[in-house]
Amino acid sequence: MDILQTIGRDQIRTDFPDYRVGDTVKVHYKIKEGNKERIQVFQGIVIQKRGAGISKTFTVRKVSNGVGVERIYPQHSPNIDKLEIVRHGQVRRAKLFYLRSAKGKAARIKERRRFTEKTA
Repeated sequence: MDILQTIGRDQIRTDFPDYRVGDTVKVHYKIKEGNKERIQVFQGIVIQKRGAGISKTFTVRKVSNGVGVERIYPQHSPNIDKLEIVRHGQVRRAKLFYLRSAKGKAARIKERRRFTEKTA
């Protein structure tokens, strides 16, 4: 197991912002079609993070035309060009699988409040 950790150590990415489960993110993913390469943006809510080390993944869910779509991304993939945080969600769970069956207003997540320091 130590050999796998030493091989994967130089492939771990540290350029991601600190995102959590419940955050709405935009994942800029490189797609290869033939000999051309383009970037596809997938915006949705992070419903789970799992794994450790090089095998860490996160799942992003969005509803497109009334159909729920989920994509699982390896966090340290070289195909992820950029990860943007759109909203910080306030949730009390590590896995948000209940969003799969929630519809409409029940599928909303409250925005996390920021701590603002008073200048008094």
